[in-house]
Amino acid sequence: MQNSLFANVAELPRDPILGLTEAFVADKNPGRVNLGVGVYQDESGKTPLLACVRLAEENLLAKAAPHSYVPIDGLGGFNSAITRMVFADSADFAHVATAQALGGTGALKLGAELLKVISPGAKIWISDPSWENHRALFSAAGFAVETYPYYGADGELDFSGLIAALEKIPAGDVVLLHACCHNPTGLDLSQEQWRRIAKIVRKRGLTPFLDTAYLGFAKGLDADAFSVRLFAEDGRPVLVSFSFSKSMSLYGERVGALSVLTASSAERGRVLSQLKRIARVTYSSPPSHGAAAAALVLADPALRTQWVDELARMRLRIKAMRTALAANLSERLPNRDFSYITRQNGMFSYSRLTAPQAIALREKYAVYALDSGRICVAALNGKNIDFVSECIAKVMTEV
Repeated sequence: MQNSLFANVAELPRDPILGLTEAFVADKNPGRVNLGVGVYQDESGKTPLLACVRLAEENLLAKAAPHSYVPIDGLGGFNSAITRMVFADSADFAHVATAQALGGTGALKLGAELLKVISPGAKIWISDPSWENHRALFSAAGFAVETYPYYGADGELDFSGLIAALEKIPAGDVVLLHACCHNPTGLDLSQEQWRRIAKIVRKRGLTPFLDTAYLGFAKGLDADAFSVRLFAEDGRPVLVSFSFSKSMSLYGERVGALSVLTASSAERGRVLSQLKRIARVTYSSPPSHGAAAAALVLADPALRTQWVDELARMRLRIKAMRTALAANLSERLPNRDFSYITRQNGMFSYSRLTAPQAIALREKYAVYALDSGRICVAALNGKNIDFVSECIAKVMTEV
């Protein structure tokens, strides 16, 4: 009998984040808590359907429009709304090529493939640490991926190390930067630090790639877009990946976009043609429903106001959970300083749990955190925070 075509296929290890969720789902402990997955949950522990999105969807359903293909680069209204929201008045919109993508991951993938066409010899520089998929995405596109310092040995932002590294990166290389809510550490750059970084990046001829998956979750939409608009002010190239997964709770709809600031409208046209070719051979055209709902929310003044309010409530709830977690841990371990938790932004926190402690947290108490110690603060609520705090305090002293 002939051997199967797949007889020698190697089984790869689980994704460090999604694999953790698989283990969580398989756990029969009724008190288990998943702090690993990057999904916002409300006070009841559920992923919310935002009221503004529900109203937009009702409006779309009332039109009873057919489910036709959308253009290769996505819905025009969606792309225009994204460009205006992200860049505001910092860029000439006629110079910005924006293509709808399959979530933030898809936007990064479009950017990686575009860069491989126009800068095949460049290296990609990501923060140490960074979201696990950053390295995988650019490596899969054929790039060598290097790192610049970000998280220091003291558990704080290593800004001096970051600056020293940027000063040595060769011209033409690409620097991937988290616009806000750094994943996984939660440590963000100040506006003054951003100005210094932008000055070095431009002086050395580096290409900035801004990942804005969490816009609105740190300080608000405009404040969180500061870095993007700073880089756009001089009109030189910048790539920006965007996602509505978190900010509109549209996870399963895969609503994202890649924007590329070019030097002219003619250059924009050429770049957009490349993005359309990449999309065509990858998925042909993006899905329409989620993008149409997001575009309607952005275009309708009442829905836009409602969204901004709902986004603010999500942001403030996360901040409240940060404060509560730091206070609970300080009460249980009074000789330790947990103020670092409140200085972080966004959905995630580098809790300073060691890998053995994170493993013990899972095995002893069914509280699931990544081995890096990254936890999703948005998964905490009034019902589980005391339990989680108690368990973290125990492993911090026992392991």
